[in-house]
Amino acid sequence: MATTDYLADPADLAVWLGVPDDDAKLLQALGAASSRFRGAVRHLVSFVAGDTVTLDGNGKESLLLPAAPVTAVTSVTLDGTALVYDTDYRWSADGFLRRIGGYWPDKLRCVEVVYSHGYSLIPEDIAEVVIDQARAQYTVRPGLTSMTVGGQSVGFGAQASIGVTSQWTTAVEKYRINHGDAP
Repeated sequence: MATTDYLADPADLAVWLGVPDDDAKLLQALGAASSRFRGAVRHLVSFVAGDTVTLDGNGKESLLLPAAPVTAVTSVTLDGTALVYDTDYRWSADGFLRRIGGYWPDKLRCVEVVYSHGYSLIPEDIAEVVIDQARAQYTVRPGLTSMTVGGQSVGFGAQASIGVTSQWTTAVEKYRINHGDAP
């Protein structure tokens, strides 16, 4: 995974862990935490320019694009015919593609959209929960809830046993696309 694919700066995680920011285990943990967040929110989060997606029509006035925030819509084609912005459709940063004066047909793979989406600067709340998750993956031994060595006993917190913090859950809900439907 290239460093541009991380949802947090390796240097920020390195400060927490006290290791160099090019430490292989640190980068693996940060990559895994970034992938886990992307999977939970169902989109890349990072900025993507000129992405092309083919959508199914739904017989309704609005379609939801599969990534947000939407920063630009370059083109929309319906069954091979180019549509005109503000005449045939409008779009929102939240990812809605609204048909003007009608409905999208209830037809599979009939709408093609070229658009840009995501964050060029990752929001701080995302970076924070990704760093927390990476710290846990870096330091917690899988399957352990406590460990005793000699007279010293260490208990691992709720995050180790349930896998996420409440901050993680809040961030995932805030940035998730397609709430409530199957991935």
